[in-house]
Amino acid sequence: MSFKFIDQAKEVFPAERLCRVPGVSTSGYFAWRSRPAGRRQREDMVLLAHVRAACAGSNETYGISRLPVF
Repeated sequence: MSFKFIDQAKEVFPAERLCRVPGVSTSGYFAWRSRPAGRRQREDMVLLAHVRAACAGSNETYGISRLPVF
């Protein structure tokens, strides 16, 4: 979780400084950035794309009765 925070805030502060706050190493942060997405993260991204497509297809309404059935 702290690596994700560092990645989001690196535009405001240097990554080296942001790594000191939660006590993580800068080499660990840069290794995390270069690592490919894991199986679970890829599956979550596919599922999110399906949910967004279904939401867009229902005029961005919500609720099970308004989403199309697959």
